[in-house]
Amino acid sequence: MSIVVDVNGVIDAVAQDTNLNGSSSTQDENIYEKLKKVAQVGDIERLYKLIAEDPNILDHYDKVSFCETPLHIAAEKGQTHFAMELMNLKPSLALKLNVSGLSPMHLALQNNHIRVVRGLVTINSSLVRIKGRGGITPLHQVAQIGDVELLSEFLFACPSSINDLTINCETVVHIAVKSHQFMVFKVLLGYIKRVNNKELLDWKDEDGNTVFHIAASINQIEVMKLLRKTVKVKAKNLDGKTAMDILQTHQSPCFPEARRFFHNTKERLLCCRGSTMTLAEYLSRKLSFIEKRNNLLGLSNLSMARGMSLNTSDHRSAIHNQ
Repeated sequence: MSIVVDVNGVIDAVAQDTNLNGSSSTQDENIYEKLKKVAQVGDIERLYKLIAEDPNILDHYDKVSFCETPLHIAAEKGQTHFAMELMNLKPSLALKLNVSGLSPMHLALQNNHIRVVRGLVTINSSLVRIKGRGGITPLHQVAQIGDVELLSEFLFACPSSINDLTINCETVVHIAVKSHQFMVFKVLLGYIKRVNNKELLDWKDEDGNTVFHIAASINQIEVMKLLRKTVKVKAKNLDGKTAMDILQTHQSPCFPEARRFFHNTKERLLCCRGSTMTLAEYLSRKLSFIEKRNNLLGLSNLSMARGMSLNTSDHRSAIHNQ
């Protein structure tokens, strides 16, 4: 029995199917390209027109492990209101990392779009802890940058963020000292003392170095002065060295001063600059007698800063005045 096949018909059918698939693919690409452009300029009205055209347009990003979402684009371009609108519509976008291992929060900080950062944290404070490339969180980023006010806001918005480590087992305090951000260090030290979490200061990185070791290795004498009564000064790293051992072998013209500080320096008292101070100024001050008493009684000291947190709310309200 012979079978007759209409070859021309099959070819036409395949070509038609290919054209249909190609047309669909092109249509998808077009709508996502439109979405990118809309995110760049922050056009909320056009965003909703695209959603009306394809109600599942934002679901596409949930299917891809690493990608650049419209929220990444808006954060990078400083489109605050558009970014917040997207966060409300699709909260999962804020948790996505792009192919460089960065979240929208990381990109906003990287490009100094502080209003975007504050807007995103207002919606979801846990974004302060989102880990990007190298285990770096937005809190770590702010410590590197040196923005003490934003750092203070992050700590109050998400207190647990101070415990996050990088892939090198470094704390935010390690990062602050390594980055030569002395005021950031003072704010962190004040916060750690007030929440009675001093064990964090003795945390060792992958090489067994505490913050005290790091300060010694880069001649951060002022840091060592503030730490010497709080940390285990005789702690050894994986090379069996204490911070003093490192300081002694560190060839520097500052060495005589470093040597003397162990024996005859006293910590300087910080004076209150009037009745109004920012969160960063409060945290960088030494603990008062009452705060020390509260630590002994197991009471929280952070409630004392609630009045000062009004300064933070001023920053947040500024978001809506953009």
